[in-house]
Amino acid sequence: MKSILSVRKVWFIAISASFFVASCSDETTIFENPDDNLVSETDQSKLDNSVSFERAGVLDIYEDPIASAKRFNATGKTEEAGDYPLTLVAQIAPPTFTNGENLAATHVVLDGDYGFVSYNTVGQDYVGAIDVIDISDPNNPRVTSRVYYTNADLNSIAYDNGFIYVAGGVDSEQSVTATANSLVAKIAVSGGRMNTSNITYGFQEGFNATDVRIIDNNVVVTSGQDGFVVVYDKNDLSALNETAFADLRSVAYNGSEIAVLDAAQGVSFLDQNLNVLRSINIESDFGVDAKRTLDFLNETIVVSEGIKGAGVYNAATGSFIEYLSILTNPENAEPGEIVTNGVAVNEEVLLMANGAGGLSLSENKDDSTNGVGVIELTGSINYVASKGDYIFAASGKSGFQIIKLNRPSTSLAERCSDLVNYSGSANLNVNSGDDFAYRGSKRFNTMNIGGNLLLCGSWTVKDGVNINENGLFEMNGTLVIGRNNRQRNVTINSGATLRVEGNLTIYGDLVLNDGATIEFIDENAVVAITGSVVKSATANVTGSFNDYFDKF
Repeated sequence: MKSILSVRKVWFIAISASFFVASCSDETTIFENPDDNLVSETDQSKLDNSVSFERAGVLDIYEDPIASAKRFNATGKTEEAGDYPLTLVAQIAPPTFTNGENLAATHVVLDGDYGFVSYNTVGQDYVGAIDVIDISDPNNPRVTSRVYYTNADLNSIAYDNGFIYVAGGVDSEQSVTATANSLVAKIAVSGGRMNTSNITYGFQEGFNATDVRIIDNNVVVTSGQDGFVVVYDKNDLSALNETAFADLRSVAYNGSEIAVLDAAQGVSFLDQNLNVLRSINIESDFGVDAKRTLDFLNETIVVSEGIKGAGVYNAATGSFIEYLSILTNPENAEPGEIVTNGVAVNEEVLLMANGAGGLSLSENKDDSTNGVGVIELTGSINYVASKGDYIFAASGKSGFQIIKLNRPSTSLAERCSDLVNYSGSANLNVNSGDDFAYRGSKRFNTMNIGGNLLLCGSWTVKDGVNINENGLFEMNGTLVIGRNNRQRNVTINSGATLRVEGNLTIYGDLVLNDGATIEFIDENAVVAITGSVVKSATANVTGSFNDYFDKF
């Protein structure tokens, strides 16, 4: 992929990873007086307009050849329903302002109801930004706060206990406070809004700070090319310890050990005092100025290795296990920009940000990692983060994209435990006289229901749902149909009934023909319809529910 760390110098002298510094560099300085290089966005309409729902709705997954082969039976005619019923919640456009029209999303971190996003500028200009996104309402994410940096790129972001910590690069020659080009800043945030009246800064050697991680009461920052890994006190950003490396890109923590990715050598595991415990030598080409990350996965560590994909290594022994290849989507991928920039782990799910190769999803089960496919997204994916039921994908100039995993809740899974897991066609047909009941979470192409069907769990339907005359469809959990730029309808025909317990989202119309019924048996049920409710005079709507878009 193209540069996103905006390193300003080409030539550098490699510093041995075994070179330790007993005391902190004299160049590390703390400042608490923000200058004119920082601007807060006060126009709420501009923040609101940066959120786009144009492509919101059901996401397909372009599967890799091996997985695709498993979706067809021996005759090659039956496509099986896919796992991971993902939906795109919204896209957030990158910030723009005077002399800041070329920003790209670089990193995102999630905490509770909020996502925090950093931006930088490709090329020679030092320009960055921070967004705070309220995701408490999955149907309506909002940008609640935005800050522009007119003299700093921001490459990474972390959150802890009411404060944002950002790491990036600053033009020290144009700054009245910076003593080095790598910075870390601590900004208070409350109720989704940043307080810029008293920002604490720290500076360290290295052409650009590349990553930041909160570890207990410390802030750990890496800087690339002639840089350091530096441990700061979380309270005042006073430097506590540092160690020099040649070209650091990322830092990870598994609860006991720190791991850093050095593009000149590989992965080093450090103790809390930054002593190198062991290393994994990796000969991959990490690029001169590209973002690369690593993450722990159970007993392994997963490293983004550019054109090779993601390398998986035993974290204890350093032995190589396997490469997770880049599963490309040929419709939008250009070979020169297909590289793995970042990896993220969420329970059994492993995500790879592969630049123009998109965002791929793999699953780790029984100590084996298998590729599922490439998620249907736009843009070049620079970074990915995932926590709880959400995935945030930073896609460069396309901003970032909020994806919902739609995992069934634990309580719902318990209520459905006596049902069988669905396994079958992606085109679900229930004929008149059939009586089926299933649990699970699947992606369907279509549903055509003439008999009785109960689905308990989380489900998506790429195309329409049709309930034929006298058919009964009962849903308990989550069901999403269509997407905004490809709207599809749910049609309930004469004498047919749709019974809803949970959340129903239709990117299209709900059509209730003569004698049709939609029944809400859960007063907490939510129905969100982006199109219209087309209701015959003899159709019935019963029960209490939350009509999210006021379409009834």
